[in-house]
Amino acid sequence: MYQERIVNPASGWPMVFINIILFILAPLGFIGGATRMEGPGAAPPLGISLMVLGGFILVAAILTTKGFFILQPNEAGVLILFGRYAGTVKANGFWWVNPFMVKRRISLRLNNLNGDKLKVNDKAGNPIEIAAVVVWKVKDTFAACFDVENYLHFVTTQSESAIRHLASTYPYDSWEEGDDHAVSLRGNIDEVSVALEKELQERLSKAGVHVEEARLSHLAYAPEIAGAMLQRQQASAIIAARQKIVEGAVGMVQMALAKLSAEKVVDLDEERKAAMVSNLLVVLCGERDVHPVVNAGTIY
Repeated sequence: MYQERIVNPASGWPMVFINIILFILAPLGFIGGATRMEGPGAAPPLGISLMVLGGFILVAAILTTKGFFILQPNEAGVLILFGRYAGTVKANGFWWVNPFMVKRRISLRLNNLNGDKLKVNDKAGNPIEIAAVVVWKVKDTFAACFDVENYLHFVTTQSESAIRHLASTYPYDSWEEGDDHAVSLRGNIDEVSVALEKELQERLSKAGVHVEEARLSHLAYAPEIAGAMLQRQQASAIIAARQKIVEGAVGMVQMALAKLSAEKVVDLDEERKAAMVSNLLVVLCGERDVHPVVNAGTIY
């Protein structure tokens, strides 16, 4: 099985001078042959030979010209000779190779794939909108050229497929799973990004592509359920806040009763303690300001 093979071609500068000499010799051969064909001291056989030689030199000069190519930094040239992979040139500069070789340029620079917003269902079945940014580059030029039809289209399609699979693996939010510690798309961006990068690398390695980074760039509920989910989130926040308020109120009531009993400020029976607890909880847990009723009579 073929793998990427790095080759070092010949420098193009010496071949430039040879190419110039060939282009000078070719017309000289035609001129010399023409002068031998006519005039005094004509030698037609020699003239024909010189003209044929000039033709061969001209063909050689043209073929030599086809062997030149230039590579810029972070650019590779894949060489193909009569349908066979001959190697890859990754060094930038001015080079010359066999003129019958096909030279295919591939960029080794970093590329950004800014994915479109995709409408998918998360693990809980809720429709969401999700998009990601993928930073990638070609690492294996042989795989990019010959293992896939079009590596640019392959990267785009496989990235979209990986994002859809990722969205169906995790819930949008942890409360949808009933576990505050569950990994979710919204609450665990770094972990989700690592999982996306790993899955993309597994998919794109077939095309010789290395994934440098992959992160979510957009995440939201689909418009048709965004309002309902916002109300649900608000309800969850209210319930969580109420739980904190009740826990604090119960602690304050316990502290008040314990302090009254320890300092013997007043001696309350169980019925009066229950009434006091009820009043304190109403005061501490109420959303509005409390207006107390002052009892001017006796305690009983």
